[in-house]
Amino acid sequence: MKKWTTRGLIFSALFAAVMIALSFLKISLPFSTVPITMQTLAVMLAGSILGARYGTLAVLIVIGLAAAGFPVMGGSGGLAVLAGPTAGYILSWPFVAFLIGFSAERIGQNKYTFVKLLLVNFIFGALLVYPSGVWWLAHSLGMNSLSKALTAGMWPFIPGDLLKAVLCSGVVTAVWKVYPIERILSTDTGVWADGENSPVGR
Repeated sequence: MKKWTTRGLIFSALFAAVMIALSFLKISLPFSTVPITMQTLAVMLAGSILGARYGTLAVLIVIGLAAAGFPVMGGSGGLAVLAGPTAGYILSWPFVAFLIGFSAERIGQNKYTFVKLLLVNFIFGALLVYPSGVWWLAHSLGMNSLSKALTAGMWPFIPGDLLKAVLCSGVVTAVWKVYPIERILSTDTGVWADGENSPVGR
Protein backbone atom coordinates (compact mmCIF):
# COMPACT_ATOMS: atom_id res chain seq x y z
CA MET A 1 0.00 0.00 0.00
CA LYS A 2 1.38 3.41 -0.95
CA LYS A 3 2.13 5.81 1.87
CA TRP A 4 0.37 9.11 2.26
CA THR A 5 2.85 11.88 1.56
CA THR A 6 3.31 15.32 3.05
CA ARG A 7 3.27 16.73 -0.46
CA GLY A 8 -0.02 15.07 -1.30
CA LEU A 9 -1.70 16.18 1.92
CA ILE A 10 -0.59 19.77 1.39
CA PHE A 11 -1.95 19.75 -2.14
CA SER A 12 -5.24 18.25 -0.91
CA ALA A 13 -5.63 21.13 1.54
CA LEU A 14 -4.76 23.67 -1.17
CA PHE A 15 -7.28 22.23 -3.60
CA ALA A 16 -9.93 22.17 -0.88
CA ALA A 17 -9.31 25.92 -0.49
CA VAL A 18 -9.58 26.38 -4.26
CA MET A 19 -12.85 24.46 -4.27
CA ILE A 20 -14.23 26.67 -1.50
CA ALA A 21 -13.16 29.83 -3.33
CA LEU A 22 -14.71 28.72 -6.61
CA SER A 23 -17.99 27.91 -4.85
CA PHE A 24 -18.65 31.66 -4.65
CA LEU A 25 -18.56 31.90 -8.46
CA LYS A 26 -22.10 30.85 -9.21
CA ILE A 27 -25.07 31.89 -11.28
CA SER A 28 -28.62 31.31 -10.06
CA LEU A 29 -31.15 30.19 -12.64
CA PRO A 30 -34.75 31.46 -12.44
CA PHE A 31 -36.24 28.05 -13.25
CA SER A 32 -34.07 25.87 -11.00
CA THR A 33 -32.82 25.68 -7.42
CA VAL A 34 -29.54 24.30 -8.80
CA PRO A 35 -27.04 27.09 -9.54
CA ILE A 36 -24.30 27.02 -12.14
CA THR A 37 -21.17 26.79 -10.00
CA MET A 38 -17.45 26.51 -10.60
CA GLN A 39 -17.05 23.97 -7.78
CA THR A 40 -17.48 21.17 -10.28
CA LEU A 41 -14.45 22.52 -12.16
CA ALA A 42 -12.48 22.32 -8.91
CA VAL A 43 -13.52 18.68 -8.46
CA MET A 44 -12.31 17.88 -11.97
CA LEU A 45 -9.01 19.65 -11.36
CA ALA A 46 -8.50 17.94 -8.00
CA GLY A 47 -8.94 14.48 -9.45
CA SER A 48 -6.89 15.19 -12.57
CA ILE A 49 -3.94 16.84 -10.83
CA LEU A 50 -3.86 15.07 -7.46
CA GLY A 51 -4.93 11.58 -8.45
CA ALA A 52 -7.55 9.36 -6.84
CA ARG A 53 -6.57 9.47 -3.17
CA TYR A 54 -5.60 13.08 -2.76
CA GLY A 55 -8.28 14.39 -5.11
CA THR A 56 -10.93 12.52 -3.14
CA LEU A 57 -9.44 13.77 0.12
CA ALA A 58 -9.65 17.40 -1.08
CA VAL A 59 -13.36 16.98 -1.80
CA LEU A 60 -14.00 15.19 1.49
CA ILE A 61 -12.34 18.04 3.38
CA VAL A 62 -14.81 20.50 1.86
CA ILE A 63 -17.81 18.26 2.50
CA GLY A 64 -16.62 17.65 6.07
CA LEU A 65 -16.30 21.39 6.69
CA ALA A 66 -19.78 21.93 5.25
CA ALA A 67 -21.19 19.21 7.53
CA ALA A 68 -19.53 20.94 10.49
CA GLY A 69 -21.38 24.12 9.63
CA PHE A 70 -18.68 26.13 7.91
CA PRO A 71 -19.97 28.27 4.98
CA VAL A 72 -17.86 26.55 2.34
CA MET A 73 -20.59 25.96 -0.22
CA GLY A 74 -20.92 29.39 -1.74
CA GLY A 75 -21.46 30.95 1.67
CA SER A 76 -23.70 28.18 2.99
CA GLY A 77 -22.95 25.26 5.25
CA GLY A 78 -24.45 22.79 7.70
CA LEU A 79 -26.23 19.50 7.34
CA ALA A 80 -29.14 21.27 5.65
CA VAL A 81 -26.94 21.86 2.61
CA LEU A 82 -25.98 18.18 2.49
CA ALA A 83 -29.62 17.18 2.63
CA GLY A 84 -31.02 19.93 0.43
CA PRO A 85 -32.06 19.82 -3.23
CA THR A 86 -28.45 19.83 -4.49
CA ALA A 87 -27.23 17.09 -2.13
CA GLY A 88 -27.28 14.46 -4.87
CA TYR A 89 -24.70 16.43 -6.81
CA ILE A 90 -22.51 17.27 -3.81
CA LEU A 91 -22.39 13.73 -2.43
CA SER A 92 -21.36 12.38 -5.83
CA TRP A 93 -18.22 14.53 -5.88
CA PRO A 94 -15.94 12.20 -3.89
CA PHE A 95 -16.74 9.37 -6.31
CA VAL A 96 -16.21 11.73 -9.24
CA ALA A 97 -12.81 12.86 -7.94
CA PHE A 98 -11.77 9.27 -7.29
CA LEU A 99 -12.74 8.03 -10.76
CA ILE A 100 -11.16 11.00 -12.51
CA GLY A 101 -8.01 10.59 -10.42
CA PHE A 102 -7.89 6.82 -10.96
CA SER A 103 -8.10 7.38 -14.70
CA ALA A 104 -5.66 10.30 -14.71
CA GLU A 105 -3.02 8.18 -12.98
CA ARG A 106 -3.16 5.82 -15.95
CA ILE A 107 -3.15 8.36 -18.77
CA GLY A 108 0.22 8.61 -20.45
CA GLN A 109 1.46 11.94 -21.74
CA ASN A 110 1.33 11.99 -25.52
CA LYS A 111 -0.41 13.88 -28.31
CA TYR A 112 -3.77 12.48 -27.19
CA THR A 113 -3.46 13.54 -23.54
CA PHE A 114 -5.91 16.44 -23.89
CA VAL A 115 -8.53 14.30 -25.62
CA LYS A 116 -8.25 11.52 -23.04
CA LEU A 117 -8.51 13.99 -20.17
CA LEU A 118 -11.50 15.64 -21.82
CA LEU A 119 -13.36 12.34 -22.11
CA VAL A 120 -12.55 11.35 -18.53
CA ASN A 121 -13.57 14.69 -17.08
CA PHE A 122 -16.78 15.01 -19.05
CA ILE A 123 -17.91 11.42 -18.48
CA PHE A 124 -17.04 11.24 -14.79
CA GLY A 125 -17.09 14.93 -13.92
CA ALA A 126 -20.42 15.74 -15.57
CA LEU A 127 -22.44 12.81 -16.89
CA LEU A 128 -21.84 10.67 -13.80
CA VAL A 129 -23.11 13.45 -11.52
CA TYR A 130 -26.50 13.82 -13.17
CA PRO A 131 -28.24 10.54 -12.18
CA SER A 132 -27.90 11.04 -8.42
CA GLY A 133 -28.24 14.81 -8.68
CA VAL A 134 -31.42 14.80 -10.75
CA TRP A 135 -32.95 11.92 -8.77
CA TRP A 136 -32.43 13.63 -5.43
CA LEU A 137 -33.53 17.00 -6.80
CA ALA A 138 -36.81 15.49 -7.98
CA HIS A 139 -37.27 13.59 -4.72
CA SER A 140 -36.56 16.55 -2.43
CA LEU A 141 -38.81 18.93 -4.36
CA GLY A 142 -41.57 16.39 -4.97
CA MET A 143 -41.32 16.55 -8.76
CA ASN A 144 -43.53 13.95 -10.40
CA SER A 145 -42.21 14.53 -13.91
CA LEU A 146 -38.89 13.29 -15.24
CA SER A 147 -39.00 16.00 -17.89
CA LYS A 148 -39.24 18.73 -15.23
CA ALA A 149 -36.41 17.18 -13.23
CA LEU A 150 -34.14 16.99 -16.26
CA THR A 151 -34.97 20.58 -17.21
CA ALA A 152 -34.20 21.78 -13.69
CA GLY A 153 -31.15 19.64 -13.05
CA MET A 154 -29.44 18.49 -16.23
CA TRP A 155 -30.18 19.90 -19.69
CA PRO A 156 -29.17 23.55 -18.97
CA PHE A 157 -25.91 22.44 -17.37
CA ILE A 158 -24.48 20.19 -20.08
CA PRO A 159 -22.89 22.97 -22.22
CA GLY A 160 -21.27 24.56 -19.17
CA ASP A 161 -20.01 21.23 -17.87
CA LEU A 162 -18.52 20.45 -21.27
CA LEU A 163 -16.78 23.83 -21.23
CA LYS A 164 -15.44 23.09 -17.71
CA ALA A 165 -14.12 19.73 -18.91
CA VAL A 166 -12.38 21.45 -21.82
CA LEU A 167 -10.88 24.10 -19.52
CA CYS A 168 -9.79 21.50 -16.97
CA SER A 169 -8.17 19.32 -19.62
CA GLY A 170 -6.28 22.26 -21.07
CA VAL A 171 -5.01 23.36 -17.66
CA VAL A 172 -4.03 19.85 -16.60
CA THR A 173 -2.26 19.11 -19.89
CA ALA A 174 -0.11 22.23 -19.31
CA VAL A 175 0.46 21.46 -15.61
CA TRP A 176 1.56 17.88 -16.31
CA LYS A 177 4.37 19.16 -18.55
CA VAL A 178 6.05 20.83 -15.56
CA TYR A 179 4.54 18.90 -12.64
CA PRO A 180 3.40 15.41 -13.67
CA ILE A 181 0.98 13.54 -11.47
CA GLU A 182 3.70 11.07 -10.49
CA ARG A 183 5.39 13.78 -8.41
CA ILE A 184 2.25 14.12 -6.31
CA LEU A 185 1.93 10.39 -5.81
CA SER A 186 5.58 9.56 -5.11
CA THR A 187 6.61 8.89 -1.52
CA ASP A 188 8.64 11.44 0.38
CA THR A 189 10.47 11.78 3.67
CA GLY A 190 8.06 14.26 5.20
CA VAL A 191 9.35 17.29 3.28
CA TRP A 192 9.69 18.21 -0.37
CA ALA A 193 11.81 15.67 -2.20
CA ASP A 194 15.54 16.33 -2.36
CA GLY A 195 16.38 18.93 -4.97
CA GLU A 196 12.70 19.76 -5.47
CA ASN A 197 11.27 23.20 -4.92
CA SER A 198 7.93 23.89 -3.36
CA PRO A 199 5.20 24.08 -6.05
CA VAL A 200 4.38 27.60 -4.89
CA GLY A 201 7.48 28.81 -6.64
CA ARG A 202 6.91 26.98 -9.88
